[in-house]
Amino acid sequence: MNKNKARVFSYLTAVSLLLAACGKSYLQTDPTDRVPTNQALTTTAGCWELLNGVHRILYSAQMGRQDMVGQGTNMMQLDLMGEDMPIYSLDDWFVAPYLWYQSSTSATSATVYFNYFFYYEIINNVNLLIDSTNRSTGPDADKKAIMGQAYAYRAWSYFQLVQLFGVRYDAAGNNVTMGVPLMLHAQQASTPRSTVNLVYQRINTDADSAILLLDGYNRANKSHLNKAVAQGIKARVALTQQDWNTAAAMAGAALSGYTLMDSTSYLSGFNDYNNAEWMWGSHQQDNQTTYFASFFAYMSCNFPSLNVEESPRTMLDSIYRLIPNTDVRWQLWDSTGMNKSFPVPVDASGADAGIRLKFMQRKFKVANAQLSVGDIPLMRASEMYLIEAEAYAQMGGHDAQAAAAIYPLAKSRDASYTLSTNQGKSLLNEIWFQRRIELWGEGFRFYDLKRLNQPLYRGRHTFMQSYQTNVPAGDVKWQFLIPQSEIDATGGVVKQNPIN
Repeated sequence: MNKNKARVFSYLTAVSLLLAACGKSYLQTDPTDRVPTNQALTTTAGCWELLNGVHRILYSAQMGRQDMVGQGTNMMQLDLMGEDMPIYSLDDWFVAPYLWYQSSTSATSATVYFNYFFYYEIINNVNLLIDSTNRSTGPDADKKAIMGQAYAYRAWSYFQLVQLFGVRYDAAGNNVTMGVPLMLHAQQASTPRSTVNLVYQRINTDADSAILLLDGYNRANKSHLNKAVAQGIKARVALTQQDWNTAAAMAGAALSGYTLMDSTSYLSGFNDYNNAEWMWGSHQQDNQTTYFASFFAYMSCNFPSLNVEESPRTMLDSIYRLIPNTDVRWQLWDSTGMNKSFPVPVDASGADAGIRLKFMQRKFKVANAQLSVGDIPLMRASEMYLIEAEAYAQMGGHDAQAAAAIYPLAKSRDASYTLSTNQGKSLLNEIWFQRRIELWGEGFRFYDLKRLNQPLYRGRHTFMQSYQTNVPAGDVKWQFLIPQSEIDATGGVVKQNPIN
């Protein structure tokens, strides 16, 4: 066995042993902040406190590990499992999901464990709110706002889960394969996996409830979910279900009141949810630093963590070379690896402490290089333009509407862009390209390949070539395994996916 193989297997073995030791205790998750629910949820003030705790789950460390940092970890793993973010270091904390070592081969892996229980932790907490809020004392307006956000969170969480652990939704099929267990009440007894179709029915029901309840709600900040965010979730779901009319309508509705950022803001680091384009984001204050347990400790270009210093995030060269140099996004990656305007971590003397690689990024930066603090983008208006455009293009016979839908986004990024005259598949390819470069690093690539039933091809990846995985469309590898601890804890009520 060569040195590289030995190091990968040692890492995976250690992860498996860790999870086997701690699995059962993590399953029994108490409500956020460990608030005694018999007291806290009797008033809307207590319900708000629990909801605010759910907001914090999205950027909090899980499983006692610094690389399991809420939604940011899902975003990193799922983009690294695509083809647009190559890794060049075996010491990278995310090398295992990058090489597809865990998700479909080991039911005790950190990848499957985190992605399963992270979303069920959110579901368990919002189920408490759904069960309790209407019985609490307090203003009706508060109850509607809390319940609306709880339903939106549950819809989003189940959508994340079924995309990972279920078979791809096919609008032409019956979708009766196993999805995930539908837990609709707090502390519900062990429940078998519902079909993919039933899970999507519940997702849409919850999203519709959220849209209704959040109508007129003026949120305190963008870590809260409002009607537009609920509509954005509904648009994402409809796109995945190939429900093009609903996707276009919901994306268009969600856009109301949001403006696209200018070029200066685009290069400012993607770390501030006050940006006018951001619809939803996790907010972390400077005095809430989590040090190395942070999205920015792995994705930023300038925080002095070993991962950033030794394994900076890069863009696939062949995709980068398709970006016009008049497009602001062309400035997010350094094709030379020598551009000193791209920040890297520095030592006490101010000298570079991080390596420079070709096609390294500066999309994500921390505002203060000594803190790993930054807001995490969970939904932006640009995504809604992309959904609306793709939905029109997928309908057939609506190329003009699709071109008009993508124009504001493309023009805002590239002043030289002109209204597209592409049609059919050429127009779809243009929209998909815009999506790949616009949403790079925000966690969409794996999901996009799966929903479009496209293969993963890594012919351009040079690191550990003998381990690189080309995954055919529809392969069982696109389904994550259910954690073994879940199967054990439910006495086999929850069944496993095919093991690759």
